[in-house]
Order: sequence, then C-alpha cells, then structure tokens
Amino acid sequence: VQLIETGGGLVQAGGSLRLSCAASGTTFTINAMGWYRQAPGKQREFVALITSGREYTNYADSVKGRFNISIDNADYTLYLQMNDLIPEDTAVYYCHAATWTGLAWGQGTQVTVSG
Repeated sequence: VQLIETGGGLVQAGGSLRLSCAASGTTFTINAMGWYRQAPGKQREFVALITSGREYTNYADSVKGRFNISIDNADYTLYLQMNDLIPEDTAVYYCHAATWTGLAWGQGTQVTVSG
C-alpha cells in the first residue's frame, strides 16, 4: 500500500484545514487508517483513527471536538478535517494504514498554525 498526503499549509489560529491521504496498491488489505503528527523536537503522536468500514473512530484528547476523520471507501481516500486550529497543532502530519501485512506510512505534510 502506498500513501500520499496532501492539504497541508499555513493557517492562522482559529482557522481550518483539510488533509487528504490517497491510498493505492493493495488497498483491499487495509483494516484501518489514521493520522499521526510530529512536532519539531517531539516524538510522533497519535491523532485519529478510523476502521475501513467506518465502524470505529478514535481521537487523541488534544483534538477531540476539533478534528474529524473520515474515509471514502470507494477509493480509500482518508480525510482529516481540522477546525479551530491552535499553534500547538503545528507539526508534520503522517497518514498511516494498518494492513494484513503491517503498517504503511505516507511521507507527511506540513501544517503550520500561526498565533
């Protein structure tokens, strides 16, 4: 499975961005997809997860109520709608997929929130 993220950028605090992640390859092996992020000098941290059948979602406490994860099952495109952004959301955001054979990662997209 190959993953390509798009949609990052620079936004003012309080603004919104929507990230997309296009999956290709053996997408029928995907069980779940999600987002992680890594801020400068910090470890990569979990942001949100959704199962491929949309039965289950999970969010980090820091983004609950502000971020929404969704998936288009037709083409396995993953989305992360980010609202009410704060400077602490500044990070490289990585898409990941849990497949039958392991984890796949995208190369990341930069999100910068100015205060």
